[in-house]
Amino acid sequence: MLTIGQLAAYAGVTVRAVRHYHQIGLLPEPERDASGYRRYGATAAVSLIKIRTLADAGVPLSQISRLLEADASAFAEAIRTIDNHLRAEIERLETSRRHIAQLTAGDSLALPPEVASYLDRLRSMGASERIVEAERDGWILVAARWPERIVEWMPGKVAELDDPKVARLYRVLSEIFDDDVEDDPRLAEAADIMACLAEQAYAAGEVIVGEEADDDLPHDLLDALAVESDPRVERLRELMRERGWSGWNRMERLAEPPA
Repeated sequence: MLTIGQLAAYAGVTVRAVRHYHQIGLLPEPERDASGYRRYGATAAVSLIKIRTLADAGVPLSQISRLLEADASAFAEAIRTIDNHLRAEIERLETSRRHIAQLTAGDSLALPPEVASYLDRLRSMGASERIVEAERDGWILVAARWPERIVEWMPGKVAELDDPKVARLYRVLSEIFDDDVEDDPRLAEAADIMACLAEQAYAAGEVIVGEEADDDLPHDLLDALAVESDPRVERLRELMRERGWSGWNRMERLAEPPA
């Protein structure tokens, strides 16, 4: 006859585990003997070893009692069902691990490698981290809406960085948004460059066409993101309107520039 401590040690579990199995009805708890102790026999040891083996295999405690009472056929079917559930859980956990790995990947979170390379190019040009982060968040919105188009668009975006006006724009915006000047005079220079680039794209016929042009939500979100990133974007948009252009992500020529 074994004490609870001897039983636990023999089966390779803790006393706390044995008491828990008693509490949930998985292992019968013997009555106290004349000395006031609970004593366990060989049957209890066999049952506890079976319970430990099934628990170590990942079988939920709620299902162990049914397995212990099942015949060979029912036991095998129950094990197959549990195995299928475990496979599904493993796949879910592996997916979670991939997502967790992305959290340490910086710019690669929710973005394809082509965009991450583009952001690295911005850094090498001298764009501030704040500007790079704003670009990254914007591309997250774009990639979520049009994931299949990213690879197609990125070569053109990278080529634009070779334009001295684009490089100058990123440097000016970096200087503006890294400072805390509310009505920064450099906003006018940024607006001049942006208007010049808009005119250049308009003259070249580089306008958004197809379903992307008619899908207002992502463009609205991108405009809102810019303003949320820094309220001075509103002032920059006002300056752009003075130069004959409306919008932010999707620039549109005004029929008549404001007087």
